[in-house]
Amino acid sequence: MSADVLANPRLVVDVKTLKVVEHQDVDRKWYPASLTKLMTAYTVFRALRAGQVSLTTPVVMTKNAAAEPPSKMFYKPGQALTLDSALKILLVKSANDIAVAISETVGGSEEGFVARMNAEAQRLGMRNSRFVNPHGLPKLGQYTTARDLAILAVTLKREFPEYAGYFALEGFTTGKKIYPNYNLLIGRFDGADGMKTGFICASGFNQVSSATRNGRSVVSVVLGADSLGGRADESARLLQEGLTDPGTNAPQLMQLPPEGAEFADVADISKQICSKEAAKVRSEGRDEVGRQKLLSPYIHEMTREPNVVFAGLIPGTEKVAGKADGKQAMSQGDAGNIPVPLPRPVN
Repeated sequence: MSADVLANPRLVVDVKTLKVVEHQDVDRKWYPASLTKLMTAYTVFRALRAGQVSLTTPVVMTKNAAAEPPSKMFYKPGQALTLDSALKILLVKSANDIAVAISETVGGSEEGFVARMNAEAQRLGMRNSRFVNPHGLPKLGQYTTARDLAILAVTLKREFPEYAGYFALEGFTTGKKIYPNYNLLIGRFDGADGMKTGFICASGFNQVSSATRNGRSVVSVVLGADSLGGRADESARLLQEGLTDPGTNAPQLMQLPPEGAEFADVADISKQICSKEAAKVRSEGRDEVGRQKLLSPYIHEMTREPNVVFAGLIPGTEKVAGKADGKQAMSQGDAGNIPVPLPRPVN
């Protein structure tokens, strides 16, 4: 069995003390998939704090953004939504067209925004991360590690508590359709309050999760799980451990020794994750109505409909599709008087 098959980077860290009570392969280079969108969100939050954009800034769909493959919203060039709605869709549905439209709005261009992402990553000490797009679709040269993702997640929670609600949303509605969160812990694990999931064949099923109980907040990272249910179960186990283990003698995140040259290459587990055999196993992990079976004793059934917030097009822009590549279809002033629904408060 290859090293890539055996690799399953993971860790859990206390947000306040930075104590790591469990870790494995934390410096193993991995494809982030849609966990990339955590860095996209962080870069946007920095721009918001700097006053470069606001939550009412219109995010206009361009031909470049609309051309991204799914997961996506299938908006047309020229259609627009507020940055607030775009962030909700980015973090709940993980829409790739929205990620690119946000990057063009905040960075002036997709390339300019990606440069910002990399500058922020280096400033935070994410030494083994590099981003080449704002959404995480497979592309050579994009990689991260469990350690770096933990640094990012902890920083998001510490530096931007005012935006924490975006990560805890159970779902959103466009007014026509409800989109539940891909994160199976939200509303099902006691204290779960974020953060993001991701999947491509090369990475397997990834998840960064956070939970808070009795004033204690922890973050877990799981990379390379074999299924939706597997990453949720493992994330729940790690969160439970982090919330209940005092970590008295545990090392701090930055004190974990760097791992060696055997982790120089980016892991690629496509053959194991996207084989016919693996697909069959995953299909057997669903119940008779197609729901993912969750085996963790720490995850309970959600017996109600998810609480959702609005996230959709700015009124009046639904019919402007196709105008001038979308770039001039909406000005920031046009959206200035549109009320912005706030993220659901974190319980």
